[in-house]
Amino acid sequence: MYFLSEVERKYMIYKLLPLAREAGVSPELRGWNWHQAPLKPYYEDVRLPMYAVSSKYCPSGRDVYLAFVEGVRPVPNFKVALGKVLHGVVSDYLLAFMDGRILDFNDWCRDVRWGEIPARREAVEPIAEKVWGYMAKMCEARYAEVEARQPYASRRDLIASAVPFLVEHRISGELLGLSGILSLDCYDYLRSIMFDLKVGAAQQDWHRLAPVGYALVFESLHEVPVDICCVVYLNYSDGRITVKKDLFFAGDEFRNWWIEERDAKLEIAAEGRDPGMPGDGCPEDCIYRYACHG
Repeated sequence: MYFLSEVERKYMIYKLLPLAREAGVSPELRGWNWHQAPLKPYYEDVRLPMYAVSSKYCPSGRDVYLAFVEGVRPVPNFKVALGKVLHGVVSDYLLAFMDGRILDFNDWCRDVRWGEIPARREAVEPIAEKVWGYMAKMCEARYAEVEARQPYASRRDLIASAVPFLVEHRISGELLGLSGILSLDCYDYLRSIMFDLKVGAAQQDWHRLAPVGYALVFESLHEVPVDICCVVYLNYSDGRITVKKDLFFAGDEFRNWWIEERDAKLEIAAEGRDPGMPGDGCPEDCIYRYACHG
């Protein structure tokens, strides 16, 4: 899922990295400057999860007010259920592969708490199996490619080169006004790329906010620059899965945008301010729609 194709690799090497070196990132927008403006959070006693800060699903941000001020519980739909299951498929397969374990799909299914998934199992499981098969082919192909180039390397070294990912890596976002228990979808530690996985979604500019936010958090903790981010779109249609990547330079524009969103969402939560419903209408599948429209 997070492997770059040859075209994507060339795009990063010959387009994005030169752009990052030429344009650079303003020092005050590096995560390690979390203790000063503009990164220093104005509200020190309020913490929000990354999904609340980086989501523009509700254009006015009323979902943040409902969830963190009114305590309204969302009503998950099929899209949410599919996203939860496929995130699990991708991360669990990768973690098992990196541990050198062969994890069978049926065994994985037996450990899923289907009762907590807000969708019929028979509607979700075939898609999950399709994605599982895709992950297996990609991991094995990449491992075989690296093994052929380095026949004397240990299995540990081969995996570190073939699958150089931190998956579901737990980090704290507290320095930037976020939850202390964040989980990265994936960070490629050889190429320094921050990934975020979207399931069943059409490409949107604001989807870039989440990986940029994670890049800032990563910089705040480890003090290493993360200049390249990527949103991975995993979709399923007519029995086939498609994977599309949006690779981009996490420059000043996106970092400032993320800070503006964080500050606006923190203000809603801290001040208890209801921003009202969006003037352009609500998404039909909003998980808080019932709270706004009854």
